[in-house]
Amino acid sequence: MNFKLVTILGARPQFVKAAVLSRVIAEHNKIEEVIIHTGQHYDTNMSDVFFTEMNIPKPKYNLAINGMGHGAMTGQMLERIEKILLDEKPDAVVVYGDTNSTLAGALATKKLGIKLIHIEAGLRSFNMAMPEEINRILTDRIADLLLCPTDTAIQNLHDEGFDNFTNKIVKSGDIMKDAVTYYSKESAEKAKIYQRLELKQNNFVLATIHRQENTDDLNSLLSIFEGLSQISKEQVVVMPLHPRTKKILENNNLEYNIRFIDPVGYFDMLELLKNCSMVITDSGGLQKEAFFNKKPVIIARTETEWVELVENGFATIVGADSTKMYQTYLDYKETQFDFSISLYGDKIGKQMYKEISKLIL
Repeated sequence: MNFKLVTILGARPQFVKAAVLSRVIAEHNKIEEVIIHTGQHYDTNMSDVFFTEMNIPKPKYNLAINGMGHGAMTGQMLERIEKILLDEKPDAVVVYGDTNSTLAGALATKKLGIKLIHIEAGLRSFNMAMPEEINRILTDRIADLLLCPTDTAIQNLHDEGFDNFTNKIVKSGDIMKDAVTYYSKESAEKAKIYQRLELKQNNFVLATIHRQENTDDLNSLLSIFEGLSQISKEQVVVMPLHPRTKKILENNNLEYNIRFIDPVGYFDMLELLKNCSMVITDSGGLQKEAFFNKKPVIIARTETEWVELVENGFATIVGADSTKMYQTYLDYKETQFDFSISLYGDKIGKQMYKEISKLIL
């Protein structure tokens, strides 16, 4: 293999997406893939377990950069990634999504004159208070190949003047769809969390809250948990507790009648998704994973990058409004959803590999 691709990962959704593309790369045996794990998510159940259970190639580099502010984290990643790229001399670099790892990898890559591929390009919340929005906008602007999951993402790039730039824009579909399809059977065989928690099928709500806009605003966080507590009086609310959220709850002595559990691996999360009644989240990726598992979503944010879910009635934006959250929960209980519509493509990993091959082979 004469061609080399460096993949930069740092957070849970990126591990899941990388599993799909890594498998396709290995099947063709034409490109050597080198993985850099920045360490941005450092909890074992939020990073290491994904490499183990999903058979993702082990990272050649683990930078263990975490637990610091945006500037320090991004700066250290940029410095360390640059040194690795100088040693590895890849033909191209792949970054995913919108994390600090994404931006640091993108900056290091382009400043060395290496081709940059951004998977999940073109997404916009139009909320510049979100660190993720800044990361994705800057990464898109300097990437050579923009692999967009939806028509809306492509339109966002057109609206921002990308027709005047040299980036190649491709609608590839959402790679998370491939992951859910591929791993669903395996999760049913291997994951035991549903039985261990003694949950009743379609009779519990799955919730995750971790976004900085919610955790850093105590009033918003209190309102969100007030809504969840109200719902918990009717159905069990299960929440894999993000380290950031856990710390804030503990520091403020906040206790709720919610089934808090430790962060879980991808297979466990898939099983929780398949068996819950609905999802309440401020995560972007989980909104789509819920759709792929035929579950409606209540979005605890003021906007979403996945507008197709809202436009087609599979998701409702409630922000931190506890009353709206509870009312949407009641509405969903009485609604029959038709998930037969295809919103995010099919066999996405193969399409992405084809476009990456055009760029470097």
